Amino acid sequence: MKTSDFYYDLPKELIAQTPTEPRDHSRMLVLNKTDGSVEHRHFYDICDYLQKGDCLILNDSRVLPARLYGTRTDTGAVIELLLLRQIETSIWETLVKPGKKAKEGCEITFGDGKLNGVITKVCEDGNRIIEFDKKEDFYAILDELGEMPLPPYITEKLEDRERYQTVYCKEIGSAAAPTAGLHFTNELLKRIEEKGVNIGFVTLHVGLGTFRPVKAEDITDHIMHSEYYRIPEKTAQLIKETKANGKRVICVGTTSCRTVESAAKKYGEIRECGGWTDIFIYPGYKFEVMDGLITNFHLPESTLIMLVSAFAGYDNIMNAYKTAVEEKYRFFSFGDACLIY
Repeated sequence: MKTSDFYYDLPKELIAQTPTEPRDHSRMLVLNKTDGSVEHRHFYDICDYLQKGDCLILNDSRVLPARLYGTRTDTGAVIELLLLRQIETSIWETLVKPGKKAKEGCEITFGDGKLNGVITKVCEDGNRIIEFDKKEDFYAILDELGEMPLPPYITEKLEDRERYQTVYCKEIGSAAAPTAGLHFTNELLKRIEEKGVNIGFVTLHVGLGTFRPVKAEDITDHIMHSEYYRIPEKTAQLIKETKANGKRVICVGTTSCRTVESAAKKYGEIRECGGWTDIFIYPGYKFEVMDGLITNFHLPESTLIMLVSAFAGYDNIMNAYKTAVEEKYRFFSFGDACLIY
């Protein structure tokens, strides 16, 4: 298939700039992948589609306030830094702007000296390795000085940065939110559990590569970025029990989907594990674990619209997206939800 096969026309005004309040009042398009039928509901109706014994798999990754603004100590020039990948506590692969003059040995100071860093390496792709001077309280300082790295299509300032976090986030490390989970409230999760639905947690730290466009004409030529994931023993056992009981594993977000499918693909089963995954799911992929998916609406020609097409069927997804545009659903990170079952 070609990348252009996954294009759809999206009016700019349908790109959500702010989150819905309350969280669970987002609209929800429900897609039956068997017959392609569509229903229009709200996210607080999600319990109507969950059954006792099903399990929800949530990604508990927490977004880093990964955008920093500092100055070069030699010239005083302003530098923008984006933390991409942690190598050690205080050593990070970063994106630096402007980068041309930010050479090895360049020293940068942030927050009037609260945090300092030095570029130790310039990578082949132009990214920089930076070593910071704070190790013990690095995350506390980052929390004070950093800004949320909102996607490039969101241009409005976020008033409350916790709205770009899920209510259950715990493991620090993402450069972007696992946005399907933004629709849940603690009260809704309690209602779900009271219905007899089990909840399991995995971790996948979302990289900024999730926003990179697919440039290859043939989708099989696209090279995926790698992201760190982990499945704890408790969640692995929950998934196994759910499957053994003939119930459904419903992933919240493409990140949870890629986590469980990566483990199944690598080990031939779900088990406690962790590592790096660059799994690329597109039509023709055989799902080993996931039976249902809660997700948002994804960018045209992105790897994520390819993933949902693999799960629900290409025609079903393209028709559902056409309907969502006609019905003026809100799209992307702060947008509305889509349940596929």
